[in-house]
Amino acid sequence: MTAHVNTQEDAMTWSSRDEGAKPAPRRKPGQVHDRWLRYFLVLPAVIAVAGTALGPLAYSAVLAFREWRLTRSPRPGDFVGFDNFVRAFESPDFLRALFNTFLFVGLTVMLTTVFALCLALLLQRGGPLRRTVQALLILPFAMSPALVGISWRFMLNPEFGMLAAVFESIFPPLAGVNWLATPALAFAAMVMADVWAWTPFMTLILIGGLASLPTETVEAGQVDGAPQWRVVFDIVIPQLMPVIVVVLILKTIFAVKAFDLIFMLTQGGPGRSTETLTYFSYVTGFSYYDMGYASAASWVMVVPMLLLTVLYARFVLRTK
Repeated sequence: MTAHVNTQEDAMTWSSRDEGAKPAPRRKPGQVHDRWLRYFLVLPAVIAVAGTALGPLAYSAVLAFREWRLTRSPRPGDFVGFDNFVRAFESPDFLRALFNTFLFVGLTVMLTTVFALCLALLLQRGGPLRRTVQALLILPFAMSPALVGISWRFMLNPEFGMLAAVFESIFPPLAGVNWLATPALAFAAMVMADVWAWTPFMTLILIGGLASLPTETVEAGQVDGAPQWRVVFDIVIPQLMPVIVVVLILKTIFAVKAFDLIFMLTQGGPGRSTETLTYFSYVTGFSYYDMGYASAASWVMVVPMLLLTVLYARFVLRTK
């Protein structure tokens, strides 16, 4: 009897719950199709990236652990483990290229960010020529890195270069200096050319970041009588820091993989004084035909690039 009563009570309870529960929303006929459509639309791009980037990247990772000299065999040889990596870090030429890469990345990232921030702050004030200057800023970035290298090679020519004529009228001791024949000056020229090419693009990014900042805090600082430099350092730059971090990460990635500019401007010379890891891998693979060693050297550069890319993606997604 008790069990029968409990069963009836449970049935009444569940029936009341079912009556009070809201019916499940019906799925629209095209909803499932729309959910999968976006993946099908992205699929061609994913296949293209996998075939042109991920495939060669994985193959180079395999070659980094194999012995392969094209002068001896047209096919990869035996697995040698980490011998190619050990050989790289025992090579003075590789260590010099690694040092040049760190120095080049550090200088270009620092100078580009500082100059871009200064230009962005100046252009943010407005003026009659603001739109014209912003349009002109895109011209250096629109040039290919190879064209930038050729242009700077001609401008630095000590006989008929434009910069030689400028130095002759402004600072005569630098008039006849052959910039690309001296290791330190060649490296400085390479840094200047890269900073000149990337500063306008980073300036436009920072201008967009400045335009998105709230004006109330800046106006409050100005009303309180704070100097302009205090407003910039205490209010503007802290609020702009997420955009500055994006600029730093992007410029670091571009500087680490720089090749066209170096190839057209200095070709790693004089000697090997301006050779970075990208150019070292190119020369090792396509001049000395040591593909296994070149792959190992390039992967020393690929690993930090992947880490920076992941860091950039996580930072951007977190700030959205």
